[in-house]
Amino acid sequence: PYGATEALPVCNIGSRDVLSLVESRTGICVGTPAPGIDVAIIGIRDTPIETLSDSDFVERGTLGEIVVRGANVTHAYHGRDGATRLAKTSWGGRLAHRMGDLGWFDAAGRLWFAGRKAHRVETNSGPLFSVPIEEVFNAHPRVLRTALVGVPGANGKEPVLCVELEPDARPSEFLTQEILALGAADPEHTGAQQVQRVLYHPGFPVDIRHNSKINREALAVWATRR
Repeated sequence: PYGATEALPVCNIGSRDVLSLVESRTGICVGTPAPGIDVAIIGIRDTPIETLSDSDFVERGTLGEIVVRGANVTHAYHGRDGATRLAKTSWGGRLAHRMGDLGWFDAAGRLWFAGRKAHRVETNSGPLFSVPIEEVFNAHPRVLRTALVGVPGANGKEPVLCVELEPDARPSEFLTQEILALGAADPEHTGAQQVQRVLYHPGFPVDIRHNSKINREALAVWATRR
């Protein structure tokens, strides 16, 4: 199931649906809301929201921040008032949790995960979202995984694709052009065509607690120095 320590479960999806939707390049489908859980999408903001109003919610199909309410939502972070103000809000008079994740609802009422809000790259052409763009480039058979990061540019952030290759693959200019061609041909219009720079990393740094979550902050520092 999809969820977090602060709210679990949020959504559920069956294995059959996962397989049928795996070829999508618009994010990761995490299914429909669990019983008793309300899920909505609000506009992307990095500031506290004391109470959600009608104008905060976006239309179905629009990407934004995922917010949930239900009996399984935690009330606060112990001793972390600032974090609590950023993550907790009131929705219809009830406590709600801002997941810090981005996503959107499709016409069938399924929620699609598009990455962490903190991992979006704000360019002068607008925001780019990690998961949909990375999925475009992850389709290359020599690519093990990718991570979209932003480095300082003349106007806003410049998107850079960090690439970890399969063990038997080696970086080359030809491979770089093949990878960029995937973005240029992106049929889902994820913004992948805006990626014009590829950097090869020997092995992505990961969160020591999970040993799987990519440490994008460390990658961004590494990419900035290249």
